[in-house]
Amino acid sequence: MSRAAWNNSAELKRQHRNASIVSSERVVFNVKGNEFRLVVAVDYGHGFVLILWLGTHREYDEIDVRSVKYDKERYADSTGSN
Repeated sequence: MSRAAWNNSAELKRQHRNASIVSSERVVFNVKGNEFRLVVAVDYGHGFVLILWLGTHREYDEIDVRSVKYDKERYADSTGSN
């Protein structure tokens, strides 16, 4: 992602054929052979990708991909040290 320079979702899709374009700024990537799903927001104009959600395929089936938001509690360090 750090070297990506997509101007739009069509360019992203050409590079990542398995990505699912949800909207003009929301994309889902399959990770580790579709075992996990990564939901991101893409700002093509500024070249930013913001991770919104990461989870298993089973967990993904329980969310609304169009409205899911980053939840810092979900990704908090489980050891208690941040």
